[in-house]
Amino acid sequence: MLERYSSILTGDIDPYYLLAKEKDRGKDYSIYTYDDLWIELEKQRKDGVPSLEIKRELAERILENCIFCERRCGVNRKKGEKGACRVTETKISSEFLHMGEERELVPSHTVFFAGCNFNCVFCQNYEISQLNQGIEISPVILADRIQGGGGKNVNWVGGDPTPHIPYVLEVLDNLSSPLPQIWNSNMYLTEETMEILSGLMDVYLTDFKYWDEECAERLSKVKNYTSVVKRNHLMAEKTGDLIIRHLVLPGHMECCTKPLLEWIDSELEEPRVNIMSQYRPVWDADKHEDIGRYLSGKEKREIRRLRKKYSHLGGGN
Repeated sequence: MLERYSSILTGDIDPYYLLAKEKDRGKDYSIYTYDDLWIELEKQRKDGVPSLEIKRELAERILENCIFCERRCGVNRKKGEKGACRVTETKISSEFLHMGEERELVPSHTVFFAGCNFNCVFCQNYEISQLNQGIEISPVILADRIQGGGGKNVNWVGGDPTPHIPYVLEVLDNLSSPLPQIWNSNMYLTEETMEILSGLMDVYLTDFKYWDEECAERLSKVKNYTSVVKRNHLMAEKTGDLIIRHLVLPGHMECCTKPLLEWIDSELEEPRVNIMSQYRPVWDADKHEDIGRYLSGKEKREIRRLRKKYSHLGGGN
């Protein structure tokens, strides 16, 4: 569990991004067509870790026809067009040493991006995700803050970090410390985006919300949620460590929590799972009968039972 992450902290291996920076430094990929960039990326992947340069070029091209998440809006964000996430220029809500993450991660230099590709009616960070509150910070300045910040990793979160991938890659280009990189996301990413992140992110700290597709569409306004997120977890574990968070929603034990945990246990190799019970009915949750309340005593007892059942996956809080 968290083998790669632990090996980076002990100095036995380098984080992926440092390996990626060593390849093709300064090579001009702007002369490649979009399709040729993907062909070259696949060649490099077969030879080891692909270069950061080619991934930066791909991310810049995708900005012109945005498909970072599975909404696949196709808007030209370089021209200021807004998709479902409403993100144009990257804004940061806050960045600091986070002491409240999983014990293995603390202290974590956490970067909270404004904006999100979801519209969760119960979002506990709605000021960030839905109202896009934040400020612009130069990638060079942020890299400098991270270098001297004292964190044991870099934790990219939000909102959701997915709309901000070009910015993240630019920060990595200006970093040099051997810090593990953590992708803290709802994992509603396209396969193309997962290929860009593969060989850059050492840990995927995921928010696995639902199992039932109808629940996801009704409460977060996303389609094909479970099939997309299952696929991306399977892709993520091929190159990185997995920490999976599941926030138990009131009334969703049978339709979401139990089948989701069963799938994780049977299909993923060595994830660390955090079964969370701190749900609060905020934002627009009170407009939905099933989630417009706190967890009941019976539900909390069932969560304790599930933590014991899946204790081999790391428990919860």
